[in-house]
Amino acid sequence: MANAMAHPYRSHTCGALRASDVGGTVRLSGWVHRKRDHGGVLFVDLRDHYGMTQIVADADSPALAVLESARVESVVTIDGSVKARDAATVNANLSTGEIEVYARGAAVIGAAAELPMPVAGEQEYPEDIRLRYRFLDLRRETLHANIVTRTKVIRDMRRRMEDAGFTEYSTPILTASSPEGARDFLVPSRIHAGKFYALPQAPQQYKQLLMVAGFDRYFQIAPCFRDEDPRADRLPGEFYQLDLEMSFVTQEEVWETMEPVIGGVFEAFAEGRAVTPSGSFPRIPYAEAMLKYGSDKPDLRNPIEIREVSAEFVGSGFGLFEKIVGSGGTVRLIPAPNTADKSRKFFDDMNDWARSEGHAGLGYVTRKGGEFGGPIAKNHGADKMAALFDRLGLGPDDGAFFAAGKEEQAAKLAGLARTRVGEQLGLIDKDRFELCWIVDFPFYEWDEENRRVEFSHNPFSMPQGGMEALTSQDPLTIKAYQYDLVCNGYEIASGSIRNQSPETMVKAFELVGLSQADVEERFGGLYRAFQYGAPPHGGMAAGVDRIVMLICGAQNLREITLFPMNQRAEDLLMGAPSLPEPKQLRELHLRVVEPAKS
Repeated sequence: MANAMAHPYRSHTCGALRASDVGGTVRLSGWVHRKRDHGGVLFVDLRDHYGMTQIVADADSPALAVLESARVESVVTIDGSVKARDAATVNANLSTGEIEVYARGAAVIGAAAELPMPVAGEQEYPEDIRLRYRFLDLRRETLHANIVTRTKVIRDMRRRMEDAGFTEYSTPILTASSPEGARDFLVPSRIHAGKFYALPQAPQQYKQLLMVAGFDRYFQIAPCFRDEDPRADRLPGEFYQLDLEMSFVTQEEVWETMEPVIGGVFEAFAEGRAVTPSGSFPRIPYAEAMLKYGSDKPDLRNPIEIREVSAEFVGSGFGLFEKIVGSGGTVRLIPAPNTADKSRKFFDDMNDWARSEGHAGLGYVTRKGGEFGGPIAKNHGADKMAALFDRLGLGPDDGAFFAAGKEEQAAKLAGLARTRVGEQLGLIDKDRFELCWIVDFPFYEWDEENRRVEFSHNPFSMPQGGMEALTSQDPLTIKAYQYDLVCNGYEIASGSIRNQSPETMVKAFELVGLSQADVEERFGGLYRAFQYGAPPHGGMAAGVDRIVMLICGAQNLREITLFPMNQRAEDLLMGAPSLPEPKQLRELHLRVVEPAKS
């Protein structure tokens, strides 16, 4: 112990001491977490990265005056002796809960000013204060633990990828613009006046070039940059993904390779929560997902399945639904199981909610002991409604909601209603991670605003059927070798088998209005590489931030990110974005044009 005490700041961390250390002399350093004055005896919770130790100082201790005057969150060094706590005061919630340190000396080595926000406790606090003083926010227990979990998750990912035969390679940060579906962050070139680099939205082209270069199995914990609006599951600016690519593989081999990796990460950090076993992730075609769940990101913890019931209302005499179906629309039914005890208000509130979401409304029927209620049942007829419920396997105490309209609108409303009904009825098991693959995405979609065909997902994907499909099929019927991995209603990964044929690549882009010259100009590196022997290859990218958010049970990505921006894409701590100096603008051959005042 004498040698340990020679260290100027600590012989142990604040999470290290145990009953076996009783009688020893120690030196600890950390932050004053809490203070409790018990009439001449001061108790101080001393905190560092590793844990908490209770410090005791009384009138006989020279440390008392120092600790009494030290503000909370000051950094102090304590010299003292380890004592056993009385049995009645043992704190089973602390790793150091069997001991306390009697302070024989104390020194403040980092005084704290009056705090703009509390550190002890987990109370809500305004986001702008939390982000401006993020260094204080990061001291709070839950956020601090989440960041530590994040580092452990990334370390676990790396180990699993290396064990699966992948090698980590770093791709450039300054690159050319790429069509990933969001705005680029542009970086002006000082040397090449008027030209700009782009920060990568993803390493898509580089990882494909690595396959052409013969590296076979690549991965990277890749920083990606997109200038897009923030939301709860997507931060503005910067995010990280587990990026990977494999040569000579089918999409089934990608799935079989990555299920143990992603599933294994969830299992490693599940802490008792159930995880879909590796090797058994459901593979759900996109069209089926949109029909049964109203979403390509289904939460499979929710047992409710949407049903297509349009045919039921053809010539049914129920005017509204008959008119919708007759004009090419659709009717979707969302079961509301065991709602006989729910009041009319429950159903009316769901209808009001649907209107608040911008929809015309959400029809419903109630059922109690086999008796139907509500205007739809009255208009459609009890016998027809009973036959429908029997065909769908719904019970005598099950209600139902109806979403009707154009197929896309009805599917969206039905999906949102499915989620809300599941939440309102407590049907979603929060202690599970349910993973699935969504497969067979459409290769193209119709852009109503511009009246043209556009890529629906990744333009570098291989269309199912290859060149023959591109030349002989209606583009909107072509499916792609594209797939998403979904967990609990969140897309956590996206990937595809790539189109490595230059002729097929050109044809795919021609169908969205780009010529061969456009392809060569925009994707010259990739296009040229495909002329020189490109292997079949595919891969995916998994969102590190979303995976950590799910594992930590956080509701927002800011709760698992070290220094996030706010909703206005501002870094309140560092003051970014900021105005450049005139000298910097001159060097970059730029000038700022102020936006027009409204």
